[in-house]
Amino acid sequence: MARFHGIIPYLVTPLDAEGRIEAGVMAALCDDLIAAGVHGLTPLGSTGEFAYLDEAQKREAVAAVVAAAAGRVPVLPGVASTAIRGAVAQAKACRAAGADGIVLILDAYFPLTEAEVERYFLSVADATDLPIILYTNPNFQRADLSVASIARLARHPNIVGIKDASTNTGRLLSILNRVGDDLDVFAASSHIAASVMMLGGKGWFAGPACVIPRDCLALYRLCREGNWPEAVALQKRVWAFNEVFARYNLAACVKAALQMQGYAVGDPVPPQSPASPEARAAIAAALAAVSAGTPSHP
Repeated sequence: MARFHGIIPYLVTPLDAEGRIEAGVMAALCDDLIAAGVHGLTPLGSTGEFAYLDEAQKREAVAAVVAAAAGRVPVLPGVASTAIRGAVAQAKACRAAGADGIVLILDAYFPLTEAEVERYFLSVADATDLPIILYTNPNFQRADLSVASIARLARHPNIVGIKDASTNTGRLLSILNRVGDDLDVFAASSHIAASVMMLGGKGWFAGPACVIPRDCLALYRLCREGNWPEAVALQKRVWAFNEVFARYNLAACVKAALQMQGYAVGDPVPPQSPASPEARAAIAAALAAVSAGTPSHP
């Protein structure tokens, strides 16, 4: 079963005014990220606006990224649904498109028991031969995975990693202590990536890496080298950039930043709105600060 590591950017979903995937723009962005040295690509994350796309758009987005990657780096699309049937269908579509793995999260509506949450993840794992990165995020799940649940899920041969967005380092330590030999642990939040790698994590699924890949890759290299003073200093700069996204709409800000870099990625999917003039000014200042190697102050 394949395993993954390093900096894996969340990709935006470039769309034209009619909602069609801009495959050429996606290819250009993927080419540049691969040239920068990223270790994988993830369409259909929060940055990719998965919650606002229909199933046809999701399939087209995955196909565009798989074609653009052309085997150079693994493609790990996000899979999310409230229903097992929906998640299984998405996982099978990713497999048919040529994806190398999936990042699997549970969407929330009615509260679920721990056993029901586990059933969702295990049912998808049973239905595909793709390697699976579990994604837990208390912002999106009404029933998060407990450490005991994660340990049970780690026994499934298709579940190879976990991306935990709780930002709780004690929880991360518990996960590493319980399943660190069985699951590769990845950072999910921009202020904790260096800490996760210091504790033994294998990399970072990085929203900022879609816009500032070289800084994110430099952070990964510094962590791999054990150069923690420089890694922490760079972590602060990257977080200052991410603070802008935390203040405004995530996808709108990432798309605005990419537009400033010359990528015609289009507007966010309605009902979201494009970045406001205030947000665009903050994004421009953050990009300039990162480029200059100094923290910004949004």
